[in-house]
Amino acid sequence: MKQTITLVAAVAAIFFFWHHLLIYPLKILVVFFHESSHAIATVLTGGRVTELVISQDQGGHVISRGGSRFLVLTAGYLGSLICGAVIYLAAARTRKDAAAMFFLGCLTIAIALFFVRNLFGFAFSAATGVVMILLGARAGEKINDFILQLIGLTSMIYVPMDIYSDTISRSHLQSDARMLAQEFGGSTLMWGGLWIMLSAILIVFSLKWGLKTSRTETPGNPDAAADR
Repeated sequence: MKQTITLVAAVAAIFFFWHHLLIYPLKILVVFFHESSHAIATVLTGGRVTELVISQDQGGHVISRGGSRFLVLTAGYLGSLICGAVIYLAAARTRKDAAAMFFLGCLTIAIALFFVRNLFGFAFSAATGVVMILLGARAGEKINDFILQLIGLTSMIYVPMDIYSDTISRSHLQSDARMLAQEFGGSTLMWGGLWIMLSAILIVFSLKWGLKTSRTETPGNPDAAADR
């Protein structure tokens, strides 16, 4: 329970100081998840990624050929949301936090090597992957558990905020939702609203499942702790 309170306080602090320089690496990591989701969706649907770029101004893009255009465009926001949920639940529901961190670091480096094509994006993702591997190899389970949950929660909670900013409050932007509306019908507001609703459902489910584990892990209930 104490760790849960600390985690919630840390997430609240991150969003309170969202525009502070200290939070900058975490914001770029969220962008990395977004663009990587586009790239992975492209490959999984039979396409080819030409380049993945992550810029210093917290933007990015993926240029690809082939694949399912609908799934590729949808994968950005919802893919980064799923990434956050998987990372959070992997930490909250298992005791393999160090292994999960190590695997995430290897995956981050692999994406950098195969897809990232600009110097800043490659340097950031490769360095982040190395740090994650070192944490997984040398840091304790509690440290890895806290960091993974922090990354997962931040990514999940930021997604609907980002969708609202890009598709509703600034619907004139050339966002994933606008391109989806142009190519498949509907409107930017419609796709943005649908993604926000799906995001809310997944966030509630993930938090409910993750926090349920934290509540059942008490010193007097060792069986529940073993099921984590």
